[in-house]
Amino acid sequence: SYPKQFLALNKDSKNTFIQETYERLSGLENLIEPLIICNEEHRFIVAEQMREKSIEPLSIVLEPFGRNTAPAITIAALKLLQEDQDPNLLILSADHLIRDRRKFIETIEKGIEYSEDGLIITFGIPPTSPETGYGYIETDHNYNSMNNIGLAIKRFTEKPNDNKAKEMVSSGKYLWNSGIFLAKASVIINEIKKFRLD
Repeated sequence: SYPKQFLALNKDSKNTFIQETYERLSGLENLIEPLIICNEEHRFIVAEQMREKSIEPLSIVLEPFGRNTAPAITIAALKLLQEDQDPNLLILSADHLIRDRRKFIETIEKGIEYSEDGLIITFGIPPTSPETGYGYIETDHNYNSMNNIGLAIKRFTEKPNDNKAKEMVSSGKYLWNSGIFLAKASVIINEIKKFRLD
């Protein structure tokens, strides 16, 4: 009833994960208020935690029940398009610990350049060990040879077994999938239309 995003678990901050998620974007230009999607049962917790940080959300959209990421992203994109906006939509889950905020902002700014060209960006994390609990992104090139430059994604692999994870990490072509995405709202809707079930 009180998920991790509403807890302050970072010893270096008094913020909860959801508060930290918004505050780490400080310094990003042209940032509008957050559109937050959460369960109906958490709406008052979300509103209170935003109020504590003087953050006025653009909207708090309530899901009657969770349906994972794609429907939530679709709702956010549709809502923004209804308001005659087609912003770059930065999709953030509220459970990350990101220590280097400056580098994080630089990476988002680089991602915006690709998003403006109609691409969908997913942010990968260089793996430090083979992990079976994470999804992986396979790239065309060894990511160590690149410096904050977008790489084409070949495929996603969801939670491999231990042997496969070791093989993937040693190849230098797989990144952990952070679950952070960036795209124009209209691009997201066009992709959803392509893959929806009729």
